[in-house]
Amino acid sequence: MTNAPAAGALTRARWSPYLVGALLGVLSWATFFWMDKALGASTTMVRAAGLAVGTVSESAVRDTSYFAKYLVGKPAIEWQFALVLMLPVGAYLAARASRTFRGESVPPLWSARFGDSKALRFAAAFGGGALMLFGARLAGGCTSGHSISGNLQLATGSWLFTAALFTSGILTAKALYAKRS
Repeated sequence: MTNAPAAGALTRARWSPYLVGALLGVLSWATFFWMDKALGASTTMVRAAGLAVGTVSESAVRDTSYFAKYLVGKPAIEWQFALVLMLPVGAYLAARASRTFRGESVPPLWSARFGDSKALRFAAAFGGGALMLFGARLAGGCTSGHSISGNLQLATGSWLFTAALFTSGILTAKALYAKRS
């Protein structure tokens, strides 16, 4: 006999934010306990870039302190790399389980504001992602690194980062999607 409430929780389109927050907390504790690392994702891009550079010149990786810090004497592909690779897989499986999966290149809100161009949508998504990654590396961590792990550690910089993240996100959304007269 299956446990219907537990099975139903995995197939809901929207999970309880309290449950998800608690699960993220447990995941953060686990990463600190077993891996002695904070939960985050942006370092994976540094590692991937360093690996790419290393295929051309290993000395360039050793001689560049930014790459050397994350690659020299350390495994190039580790748990965080696997986490980043599996995030889209988990999102896909959750969408399939909740029966909310839909292939959508241009969401209706974007289309209403900027038109149906897939190229424009993809260029904006890529540019926004690149800008976010640059900001994450400049800030010394990504949204999960600061807003989850840093806030759990009561780090002042992470609280400031999270406040700036929400403020800039709200202002950007208002500017991009404000109704035109």
